Amino acid sequence: MSAETSGTPRSTAGRAGPDAASLGRVRVWIAHEVGRGLLGELPAGFVAEVCDDAVNLPSDPAGVRFWVPPFTARVRASDLLPKLTGLEVVQLLSAGADNWVDRVPPGVQLCDARGVHDASVSEWVLGAAIGSLRGFPAFARAQQRREWAPGTLRSAPELTGRRVLIVGAGSIGRAIEERMSPFGVTVTRVARTARPEQGVHAVDELSSLLPYAEVVVLVVPLTDRTRGLVDAAFLAALPDGALLVNAARGPVVDTAALLTELASGRLCAALDVTDPEPLPADHPLWRLPNVFITPHIGGAVSGLLPRAYGLVGEQLRRFAAGEPLVNRVVDGY
Repeated sequence: MSAETSGTPRSTAGRAGPDAASLGRVRVWIAHEVGRGLLGELPAGFVAEVCDDAVNLPSDPAGVRFWVPPFTARVRASDLLPKLTGLEVVQLLSAGADNWVDRVPPGVQLCDARGVHDASVSEWVLGAAIGSLRGFPAFARAQQRREWAPGTLRSAPELTGRRVLIVGAGSIGRAIEERMSPFGVTVTRVARTARPEQGVHAVDELSSLLPYAEVVVLVVPLTDRTRGLVDAAFLAALPDGALLVNAARGPVVDTAALLTELASGRLCAALDVTDPEPLPADHPLWRLPNVFITPHIGGAVSGLLPRAYGLVGEQLRRFAAGEPLVNRVVDGY
């Protein structure tokens, strides 16, 4: 671990980074030891320390100017914020910022990892959609029983030619569309507000779009507006046999309403996120044959940390140069 910084003054709320006279030793906390070698060249006077948990701190938190919180910790990472009195930037490693938007103090810039997870999450969505439509979970269970059981899945639905509705038109949504396009799907994109010039519909139009959607992919951030977006009315509007793929956040979906539809056998689901999460062992979702569940690992791939710390390094160099940071989370997230 490095020595403590020598009292570098904090820049004002309106500045993008410290001025040259105040650089001194700018302390940066990162969440992974391997991140040191992935940041690239640090700006002069910057020192990186590893804080991989919100309990065991490498130095006085009051001197930290730039913080990359860990994904998980024994206590909620954002609980550290009151101790980080000199903090100017929180750079997340996640694409979602729902656990942070109401907790970061005024004057501290909050940035997400938009772009970092595009490849991995879109890859998970593609795999989960194909696997669910083709009945792979059922075949995996049959394999455990050592049972050759083609059954009725000889005529399983395919992704090819499906009508796909992507709810969330950010960078992950675009990456999903790109990966699905070779399968001849018809993609409709939905965002909070319409962008007609980009072919993006507004959330308010969902009621007219859902009856035609054979596959619905959720990649929206969790906000007050999206919490419970997928409710009983949303699900009832889907055609029989539709597949719901949730790669967003669990509370975007009303779990009770989803259970009702899934238990009837009318719909199928592929879930990387659930509400509650982790999903308790006795939860009825586990027992439904038309549900494929993974434990929030859509972004957990070998390329994650190199991409994530590549972004962190770029942000640090922008910060040192007084340039605007990218991926800032602003009001209305």
